[in-house]
Amino acid sequence: MSDGEGQQHPIAIYLWIWVLLFVLSAFSYMVDIAGFQGMLRWSLILLFMFLKAGIIIAVFMHMQWERLSLATAILGPPVVLLVFIGLMAIEGSYTEDLREYFFSPPEVIFSTPHH
Repeated sequence: MSDGEGQQHPIAIYLWIWVLLFVLSAFSYMVDIAGFQGMLRWSLILLFMFLKAGIIIAVFMHMQWERLSLATAILGPPVVLLVFIGLMAIEGSYTEDLREYFFSPPEVIFSTPHH
């Protein structure tokens, strides 16, 4: 193989990946059609989104065939950012709970007089 040539992959791989991405997109739309709400809805949408992004990175960006050091250099920073975002979400929820506890008006308890 000369220096100018790249590795060739069968077109069938790309066609199967397109079909898989279409199916995952259909599942993502089915979440809305099925009427899921709340945390389940958003968890499923994010799951399908991350699966599609991972497949695109692995196949269309050729990360599947790269050395581990290159894949780690490219995929490592987004993973670290996701961890930091998760930590910030946990800390933000904790701060919001504390503010609600300390700064919300006290509940007024009315009791009926005992006879």
